[in-house]
Amino acid sequence: MCLEQCARASLFPLAALSILANLLLYFPNGETRYASGNQLTNFVWFFGGIIGGGLLVIAPAWMLRGPEGRCCSAREGHVACAEGCPMLSSLVATLFGMTGSLYCLLVSALALTEGPYCISATGWDYPFANSSGSYLFNTTRWSSCKEPARIVVWNASLFSILLGLGATEFIIFFFQLLNTFLLGLCGTCAGCCRQQRYYDF
Repeated sequence: MCLEQCARASLFPLAALSILANLLLYFPNGETRYASGNQLTNFVWFFGGIIGGGLLVIAPAWMLRGPEGRCCSAREGHVACAEGCPMLSSLVATLFGMTGSLYCLLVSALALTEGPYCISATGWDYPFANSSGSYLFNTTRWSSCKEPARIVVWNASLFSILLGLGATEFIIFFFQLLNTFLLGLCGTCAGCCRQQRYYDF
């Protein structure tokens, strides 16, 4: 199996993990009352992991699976794409996936910068909103959040995971974009071609 095929296949578990991480953000310490009372950071409701790193990645990844009909033929010692090689659909799918993964990445980065929504000395607010993310490296300040318990660790861990997943997905789609452009410029199948079959990624 080609490295490119392994990378493409990894998009599905990455998207599933993004959805799972986003869902866990709604239940700090396994409790539902904060979500029902709308006492969560606003960035949770942007659905960065569910929509951006999840659904907007699954759909393009499925399109890049290399369905039947994407074939290659040998001609003059070169492996050339068949006339119906759908490079345009591959390009659209890749850009779609890049948009979703970038959205997940940006939402996660902004959420980490602003910090969690919690009960502090002044009530429900964002006690780390003006820290530019420095609170992440100053654990002594985490006690500013009285409730939900351990919300700083909960938010920081899950949004960091989403940040990493979004970045990984973006990199995979970026290399697929390069592959698609090289294919269009060279006019040959730059991906894997086994038994006269062409795969995008």
